[in-house]
Amino acid sequence: MSKILALALALVLVAGLAACGTPTPTPAPPAPTATPEAAATPEAPVVPAKTDVVAMITDVGEIDDKSFNQGTWEGIVAYCDANGIEKFYLKPLEQSDNEYLNAIDQAIANGATVVITPGFLFEVAIYEAQKKHPDTKFMLIDGTPHTADYSVFETAANTVSVIYAEEQAGFLAGYAAVKDGSTKLGFMGGMAVPAVMRYGYGFVQGADYAADEMGISIEMNYHYTNSFAPSPEALNTAKSWFTSGTEVIFACGGGMGNSVMAAAEETGKLVIGVDVDQGNESPAVVNSSMKGLASSVALVLDQYFDGNFPGGQNMVVDASQGGVSLSTENNRFENFSNADYEVLFKAMAAGEYDIVKDVNDAGAEVAPTDLPVVATTLKVVE
Repeated sequence: MSKILALALALVLVAGLAACGTPTPTPAPPAPTATPEAAATPEAPVVPAKTDVVAMITDVGEIDDKSFNQGTWEGIVAYCDANGIEKFYLKPLEQSDNEYLNAIDQAIANGATVVITPGFLFEVAIYEAQKKHPDTKFMLIDGTPHTADYSVFETAANTVSVIYAEEQAGFLAGYAAVKDGSTKLGFMGGMAVPAVMRYGYGFVQGADYAADEMGISIEMNYHYTNSFAPSPEALNTAKSWFTSGTEVIFACGGGMGNSVMAAAEETGKLVIGVDVDQGNESPAVVNSSMKGLASSVALVLDQYFDGNFPGGQNMVVDASQGGVSLSTENNRFENFSNADYEVLFKAMAAGEYDIVKDVNDAGAEVAPTDLPVVATTLKVVE
């Protein structure tokens, strides 16, 4: 890069505990009387009949969580209603691999022929379910099936894994924030899992690219809370950043983001939401870095009902496929317009930016200062 900019990154871990409830499952509709499939011939694919039933198993939280559950379910409802396909969802009794698998079993017993699960917490349950129910099709969003000890990864022929180019989504957010005028930014992630790490790496790189183009220096705090749950620790960390001059924080951690939003409201600062459009969650949310949950559901269901289910694949959905974006409906940036965003998005989708998603082959956690695109002398602030 032609300009030298300064990033100050605070790499402090704050321990947190994830929370889960013990809700009851949502009643399912009566099982359908038949789930026939069209006859297959050597020349034509097997085309499923419209009597198939689509079921979703909810992740942690409610169906209207304004995050993965709601975004995925809305995609299912839109597709199924438009195509005359029956659908329902079930809510596990608790957050555990066994209860996720039990909910999947219950959905299939109630007639589901396609089961969709949102979130990486389903990885182990889907690994087991795809073997236990070989005649059922599974769509795992934001994860890949594996054993509990991570020793075996397998996406079977009746399963498709859909993951997202979070580094692109984070890039859009970081670039837009700096172009809007912010020079002191923060990234606060939940657990340091690959998806969250890619968000953070992209955010750093997007901010860096924008600052380089503008010929300015920026500072950034960078921190994982070790939890996706709201917590006093996350609230206090965000408040300390804001009171020390941070203008906007990319809150990438599910419910943890609510703590950051509360801190932003108290201090008059800004937050960038994650996964879905969180503009209605708080007036402090200036924009959201989103995944195309609904479009991914439609993509896979279209392929299934066309007789071309992409089983055995780990699909990576990026900007060129509508997989990641910023919100244009709730864009509250003052200086970065929707028109500016469209120019950026098209350039990124066309591959004009070299965005690093992992800094080593294992995807292990490393300091964002190791990102090769950050051509700068880094000043680390503890």
